[in-house]
Amino acid sequence: MGVIPTAEALAKARDQGLDLVEVAPEAKPPVCRIMDYGKFKYDKSKRTSKSKQHQTKLKEIRVRPKTGEHDIQFKVKQAIGFLKHNDKVQVTVQFRGREMAHIEEGRKVMENIISQLEEHGKVESRPSQQARRMLCTIAPLAK
Repeated sequence: MGVIPTAEALAKARDQGLDLVEVAPEAKPPVCRIMDYGKFKYDKSKRTSKSKQHQTKLKEIRVRPKTGEHDIQFKVKQAIGFLKHNDKVQVTVQFRGREMAHIEEGRKVMENIISQLEEHGKVESRPSQQARRMLCTIAPLAK
C-alpha cells in the first residue's frame, strides 16, 4: 500500500476486521501488515510443533529370576508400548543373594522376554552378564 499514516492504516485494518501488525520495527519507516494476528500465532505454533522430532529415550524393564509369569507379561506389555512409542528398552534381570548360583534361570527369563519382544523390536545388544545383572537392549523397528 505504500507509506501511509498510522491512523489511516489502523482504520483500514478495523474496516476489514483484522489487526495491524508491525513486521519490521527497525526499518525506516517501520513495516506493518494487515492480518489476523491470532491465526498467524496459531499457524506459527503449529509449524514449530510439527518440526519437533521425538527424542529416543532408554526405558528399563527390571525382573528377577523368580518373577511370576503374570508380572513378566505385564512388563512385556509395557515394553511393547515403549517400542511402539519409538523408545529403546533395556531388559535387566537382577540377581540377589543365592540367585547368583542359578544364572541359567535368569537366562531363561531373559530369552522368554526377548522372544516376546522380537516382533516389536530388534535386539541391539545380546544378553550380557555384568556383576549381579544380566542386560539386553532392544531397539524399535525402523519405520
